[in-house]
Amino acid sequence: MRGVFVDANGSLADIFQRLNKPGYPPVHINRNPDIAAEQIPALLDGAEIVVIDHTALPTDVARRCAGLKHVVFLGTGARSYMNPEELGQLGIEVHLIKGYGDTAVAECAIALMWAAARGLAQMDREMRAGNWLREDGMQLTGKTLGLIGFGGIASEVARIALGGGMRVLAWNRSPKSFTGVEFVTLERLLAESQVVSLHLLLNDETRGFLSSARIVAMRPGVILVNTARAAMVDEAAMIAALKSGHIQHAGLDVFNTEPLPADHPLTKLPNVTLSAHSAFRTPEASENLMAAAWEHCRRIAKD
Repeated sequence: MRGVFVDANGSLADIFQRLNKPGYPPVHINRNPDIAAEQIPALLDGAEIVVIDHTALPTDVARRCAGLKHVVFLGTGARSYMNPEELGQLGIEVHLIKGYGDTAVAECAIALMWAAARGLAQMDREMRAGNWLREDGMQLTGKTLGLIGFGGIASEVARIALGGGMRVLAWNRSPKSFTGVEFVTLERLLAESQVVSLHLLLNDETRGFLSSARIVAMRPGVILVNTARAAMVDEAAMIAALKSGHIQHAGLDVFNTEPLPADHPLTKLPNVTLSAHSAFRTPEASENLMAAAWEHCRRIAKD
């Protein structure tokens, strides 16, 4: 059984190659992160395993991948790139990797929160343009942070925020507990939180989760942070709330279209801090990710 890592960027390719050991299944590394979905069948050339970082795998393309039985997706958000149920009907199993970058993503969420609270990105832009912008920021110590979804990333955010003197509320679809965190209804979280951070997995139930009605229900002047998936937020309603000031500031690492077009409305708003879907990008997280990808490949080949 052999595999192909179809869209490896330079750093991931180097780590993946370095972690290869005798006895591991053969996996060819395609050192080109910018391939099109249509190229995947030819790149696989009958391989049973495909390792995918960020390239879409439409069902009609997968159908043309002769021999393909397993997709090792580098992360948890496979639904943004493929339909696991439809692939399953073709006999192709999708394997996810969880927990590899919990701390990295949590630290990015905290960074976006602090940058939003103090308007750091806007001040940076203005100073580079020759303007001395000075405005009051939000002091976060003593403020309430609401976490929507409470998995590994959110628990790391809670740990850091609690250490910074914040009050932390959380809502989760299944019962959870965490020292220092109060689990409440979604309605109460939205009403009381000065900062709201999203930490749900994207699926049919969570797509559009932060709807226009829920945005209206948030506390006026809220800071919104999203390091999860853009499709969970009604983008038009979020932009309207940013323009009105109902959302004071948004710190966003994920977008419906990536890369984000230069003329996108979000790039025109001063009260938005943008990060290029890089919350997970640290050497430590990449090492964990590639090790986990190899473990999937080894297990699949062994089975």
